[in-house]
Amino acid sequence: MDNKITMIKLEKIIETLRPYRIIGHTERLVREPIQLNVDNHDTDVIMWSGDKYYDKLIKVKKGVIICSRIEEDNTSADCTYLIVENPRSAFRILLQSFFNPPVIPEISSSAIIDESVSLGNNNYIGHNVVVEKDCKIGSNVIIGHNTIIKSKTIIADNVKIGSNTVIGSVGFGYEKDEEDNLQVIPHIGNVVIEKFVEIGNCTAIDRAVMGSTILRKYAKIDNLVHIAHGVDVGENSMIIGTAQVAGSVKIGKNCWIAPSSTIIQKVTIGDNSTIGLGAVVLRSVEPGNTVLGNPARVINRKK
Repeated sequence: MDNKITMIKLEKIIETLRPYRIIGHTERLVREPIQLNVDNHDTDVIMWSGDKYYDKLIKVKKGVIICSRIEEDNTSADCTYLIVENPRSAFRILLQSFFNPPVIPEISSSAIIDESVSLGNNNYIGHNVVVEKDCKIGSNVIIGHNTIIKSKTIIADNVKIGSNTVIGSVGFGYEKDEEDNLQVIPHIGNVVIEKFVEIGNCTAIDRAVMGSTILRKYAKIDNLVHIAHGVDVGENSMIIGTAQVAGSVKIGKNCWIAPSSTIIQKVTIGDNSTIGLGAVVLRSVEPGNTVLGNPARVINRKK
């Protein structure tokens, strides 16, 4: 096995990140990214620091640091400082550009894909994945091992789905018959996943009774999340691990649904809202508000 470490010229990183100011010499080689570490003794590593870590930042004596500010009196001769507007975002670009190996397109021989499925190009489909009939899958899609895509699901380009996830199962909808016994309501809708959505591992997203359960572009769904039938998740919204979203909920754009929160069926979560940790939401939330508690109450109203 080739364990040779690839060294990256700092000048190449600077070309990519375009810092508006540089302090220190740039003729360096970078070996790897690390967390901000005051005990670091290596000159060939790169870190980032937000403003709230400034006291820690000024104690670092070696390496390359992406940061938003540094006073000249607090700099170290063995450090190079790349000053940017948003260090965390710049560090993300760094990782994506230099330290995140691309997924090689491949369809596992153990995957079962119905012959009726429409399949785009450059996809990765892992071991034991099942894609049922009449699904549509775009290009540059990643589907992890053991995931099941139920019939009529539509997945757009550049979607990432983790392992052991089920997309498009029948939702938990029942009605009693004339003998007072519970009978499942047939779910004849589907799930639609728009471009650049990411879904984690061990997550369940149910199909609609009629119409579609929709995850709109750039929505991010964590591990261990349940999204019920007919839910509409808005653009750039995030639903974090162990959250539960009941049927026919509408979540707006740029919302944050915190871990272990629960949203009752048919409510609306307005754009730019925050649902706090463990909140139980029993009524609709106005745009821009933050709610917390059981039952959830507004703790920070929109301005």
